[in-house]
Amino acid sequence: MSDYVVSARKYRPDSFESLIGQDNISRTLKNSILRGQLAHAYLFCGPRGVGKTSAARIFARTINCLHPTPDMEPCGECESCLSFKEGRSYCIHELDAASNNGVEDIKALMEQVQIPPQVGRYSVYIIDEVHMLSTSAFNAFLKTLEEPPSHAVFILATTEKHKILPTILSRCQTYDFNRISVPDIVRNLKEIAAKEGIAADDAALHVIAQKADGAMRDALTIFDQTVAFCSTDIKYSDVIRNLDVLDCEYGFRLVDAFLARDYASALLIFDEVLSKGFNALHFINDLALHIRNLLVSRTGGLDSLLDMPESLGLRYREQAGRCSVGFLYSALGTLRDCESSYRGSASQRLLVEYSLMKLSFLSGVPEESPAQSSSDNSAASGQGQAAPVSAASSDSVRERKSHRTGASLSLSALMEEGKNSSDVSQISGPGVSAPVPADDVILAKWKEFASSLASSQPRLSNTLLNARLEIVAEDDGKAITFFVTNESQKVWIEEKMLRGLEDKLCALLGSGRIRLVVCVEPQEEQAPRIYMPGEKAQDLMGRNPEVKELVMDLGLEIR
Repeated sequence: MSDYVVSARKYRPDSFESLIGQDNISRTLKNSILRGQLAHAYLFCGPRGVGKTSAARIFARTINCLHPTPDMEPCGECESCLSFKEGRSYCIHELDAASNNGVEDIKALMEQVQIPPQVGRYSVYIIDEVHMLSTSAFNAFLKTLEEPPSHAVFILATTEKHKILPTILSRCQTYDFNRISVPDIVRNLKEIAAKEGIAADDAALHVIAQKADGAMRDALTIFDQTVAFCSTDIKYSDVIRNLDVLDCEYGFRLVDAFLARDYASALLIFDEVLSKGFNALHFINDLALHIRNLLVSRTGGLDSLLDMPESLGLRYREQAGRCSVGFLYSALGTLRDCESSYRGSASQRLLVEYSLMKLSFLSGVPEESPAQSSSDNSAASGQGQAAPVSAASSDSVRERKSHRTGASLSLSALMEEGKNSSDVSQISGPGVSAPVPADDVILAKWKEFASSLASSQPRLSNTLLNARLEIVAEDDGKAITFFVTNESQKVWIEEKMLRGLEDKLCALLGSGRIRLVVCVEPQEEQAPRIYMPGEKAQDLMGRNPEVKELVMDLGLEIR
């Protein structure tokens, strides 16, 4: 037990070559050493576990190494390298700013800086988590940081660059460390597993790498935890069970259920996920990620955006080939809405189940590109588009189409139908197989349709009879736009009876391929009326410049 060392410490980088994922920084630091152009202060910033402190130690060892390699790596055999390895170096000092963040600590550091190195050329001071220093400590540190002794080099490391004073930043060379990519983490884990005699499949290592979120130290910690659970044979199933990760198989099963419009299977899969102890919100996030991966897989040239083994990528491409872009785009919107409403929902499980049912009904919708959906929504918001479109959301429009084509009803369509039933009687329209009527037939039936409402809805009947109509052909039918005089009428009709009017008109025309839209009649600007003598004089002067000049020459006053 006493001889065991965790992987994060055992395989910590000790040379620039072993520093994973920071090739540009390694090259810059090595070139500065080779040319003898060392700065007196450096700032290493970036996420946790990406090699900031390790790079600082490697840099400190290299500039003090008595016999560096031609590639500017520490030799590991000279007195300076050995003393650092054995923890007795007087040239490299590490300070934890989290526990030494006061003015007195900085004053002690300033006194220590004056002492020249005993072995090597430089005294290197590595200050970790430097953003934890107090404002007073930063101010006390400014002068020494700007003009230190020639033998002193400061390396500051932080995960929160924005908390450091601008005056400190201006005195340092800043190096931004990147998150380590999933392929780099997987490659390093494979090498470590081979050294430790551990068998691990690619899918399991990819899960560990994704869970680490770009941090090599986290990846090695998770790797040790997985080895403790799986021993010397790491399998994908064991990793997801140990790390409480939702199996991607659920995503494939759910999308297959959506494509088959089998909402019952989707609900049962969700219940199975909950029975295993997974959080419903995490389930929604994982499903959204699965849909995103399908959308990326379906689009050529975006393979670099997928961090997964090739075998899993083939499965994504196969399922993506069976999904339309419109379905995937709408599914992402539905899951986004569910996620944003989840925490404020009184019945969170019902919210997720409703979203799954809605996703099951999306597969019957004709494919619609994101650009078309965006233009539909902007026109529906009343932004003055020329083409007549409904003010209802695109989801509502698709649900009404699904209702007329005999598809399964969504919950929102059922609720809307119940709300409208008190205002206008609901008549189920024919299917889309019925022919689209001609424009003259539509105009004739419109008058008949409006007159039929006179006994039950006289106000509405009068509005429809006097409304101006526009009929526009669409890919799957025709859109009838009728214009009302003001916004309040438009809102009243949309909220109370538009759905019922549309279904009744479809039944009267004998076609289910009619869409009803209500818009406000544009108001023409009218010329101001002239009443008073002064207004008549101003109008006369505006139309006759000679009269205006005569009035000015004679100095006349207009009353």
